[in-house]
Amino acid sequence: MRALTTVVVQYNNSRSSRGRMLRHTLSNLLLLWSLGHDLCVTGVPYNDPKEQSWHNQNLYSIPVNLDMRLRRLDLSNNFIRQLHTLGLPYLEQLDLSCNQLDLISEGAFENLAQLEELNLSRNALNNNLGSNSKALQSISRLKSLDISMNSLNDDAVEQYLRNKSSLDQLKMTGNGLTRLTHNLFKESKGLRAISIDDNLITDIEQGTFEPLTRLETLNLAKNNLAHICDFKLHQVKYLNLSQNSVEFFVTQEDDKLYRLEILDLSFNRLLYFPIVPKISRLKYLYLQNNMVGTLNSETTMISEVNSLYKEIIREEDNTKNIHANWGLMPLVYIDLSYNHFRSFPLETLSLLSSLETLNLSYNCLQNIICNSTNDSPLGHHHQLFFPSLKYLDLQSNGLLNISPLFLESLTQLETLNLQENSVKPCAAVDYSGLQILNPNMSCVAFGKIRTLKHLNLKENGIKMLHPNTFEKNSLASLNLARNSDMVMQVGALEGVQRSLQSLIMSEINMSSSDLSLPCMPALTQLNISNNRLHVIPSGVSCSPLREIDIRSNAFVSLNHSLVRDISDHLDIMYISGNCFNCCDSKWLTILNELKMKVPDISQAECITRGSKISMTDYLRNPSMYCLFHTKTPEINFGQVIIIVLFVTTVLTMLIIFTRNVCCYQRSFIV
Repeated sequence: MRALTTVVVQYNNSRSSRGRMLRHTLSNLLLLWSLGHDLCVTGVPYNDPKEQSWHNQNLYSIPVNLDMRLRRLDLSNNFIRQLHTLGLPYLEQLDLSCNQLDLISEGAFENLAQLEELNLSRNALNNNLGSNSKALQSISRLKSLDISMNSLNDDAVEQYLRNKSSLDQLKMTGNGLTRLTHNLFKESKGLRAISIDDNLITDIEQGTFEPLTRLETLNLAKNNLAHICDFKLHQVKYLNLSQNSVEFFVTQEDDKLYRLEILDLSFNRLLYFPIVPKISRLKYLYLQNNMVGTLNSETTMISEVNSLYKEIIREEDNTKNIHANWGLMPLVYIDLSYNHFRSFPLETLSLLSSLETLNLSYNCLQNIICNSTNDSPLGHHHQLFFPSLKYLDLQSNGLLNISPLFLESLTQLETLNLQENSVKPCAAVDYSGLQILNPNMSCVAFGKIRTLKHLNLKENGIKMLHPNTFEKNSLASLNLARNSDMVMQVGALEGVQRSLQSLIMSEINMSSSDLSLPCMPALTQLNISNNRLHVIPSGVSCSPLREIDIRSNAFVSLNHSLVRDISDHLDIMYISGNCFNCCDSKWLTILNELKMKVPDISQAECITRGSKISMTDYLRNPSMYCLFHTKTPEINFGQVIIIVLFVTTVLTMLIIFTRNVCCYQRSFIV
């Protein structure tokens, strides 16, 4: 009986156990069905997309138990040296940059079927090349690869780029490549952007980039390229060749369209303007920090460019002027700063009918002289005209003279930067038509540029600003700073007083008696810092000033009525570097009450009881510093005379009285 009972109990227990197992199995099946249903409906795992960052966590290995649903994983800036199999089937982006990675197992990426972006920069992939390159070959959908700064040579890079037909972007910055061959990208013909800057490239084999029909961006900066003899990349839109040793850039003349829009040849050794494609979309040309203009004249430069082209291309036509192709470019921006121009390249640049911005700062120009009677070095009579130029930068050239004919050709110019030259503005009388006959005039007639809005004449050694100097302009901003001891005659701003919005007159060594400003109803910014002023010009009371700078002057106090008048629009005021009287600071109270921005208040000081204190300290408790202060009475010269006479009379009477007393005492003793 007991045995039967035991059997029954065992049977019931077994039945119960099977029931629990069945229920557990059913629940798991339901969970799997639910996940599968989500995948079928949405196409992504439940609760995706998901991103996880282990950036800068001092890791020496890949974290365990990573979420299988991860889409993006950042493991950058750690100490990981080895990479083994990753089981992340939905991973799309993986960042392993800035580690010590030198070994990647061959099967490390086999389970990353969705991986599209891989960053392996700043590692040691020059080691274990066989295993590492095979690992990368297993990634079939990779679109973006960064293997920068891995000390890779030509052969290593070629192995890493095998089986990369889907690759769209490639970065190989800071490696050791010396030569690019036609085999390098033969399995990556879908590339759109390539960066191979900061390598040691001296030679590019023909056929390296030409088959890459989708290539738009090519960065070859910071290499050792010396010549571009025959540029043929019709598909490229952005080409960066800066910081090489390029001496000339030549494109063979043909009727094919070049899609090139941006060409950067800055920081090279160019002696000539580049020979650009005849038909192109080039809009931005960077030629700063070269040696263009070293030759004596523009005519010589053009002649040598034509000879160079004929020699390289083996052109037999001696009448063709390849330089004239500049007139076909839709160029809107050109930077020629930090070159060696001693004369303005008028003929070449005036061909650019779409040019809007021209930077010729930091060259060796002294005079800009144009003579309309001369024949053009381009081989025909050419009318100088800049129909689209809006911004011209001529800073730091040593300019003395600018021809009125040149100024008249700037029909759309809005901004002219002449800082650090030796330009003197002409008086209004010099605008007469007779002045045009004198191309060597010693002053500049700014009235010739009717469209001018912004003029920078900082540090030009100007000693006199004549009346009506800018009467034919409608300037919005004028910078006259660092023209030491400049005299501004009455009416100097006549003609621009209604349009001027910004006026800078700092570091002129000007006193209050020297500065008289007219009413300027549009002025919003005034800088009169670093002078000897003790009074703000009363003319500013009718200006809607938003910013005023009075730093480093001789102010003791400010007219509180004037401060209140300009406070309606004022946002910012700079006051440091003056010797304010702490106890005559009603103006400061007004600024404080209106919560005006005074960015340099912590550097500002005032004087009380013979010592300087911080304005900030004074504002915390003004009464503590000025409780016993009495205002010093004004001294009247007439009052001084009366007081002196009174004191003299009293002293005289006292002396007489003393003598009489002494005489009386003597007679009494006798």
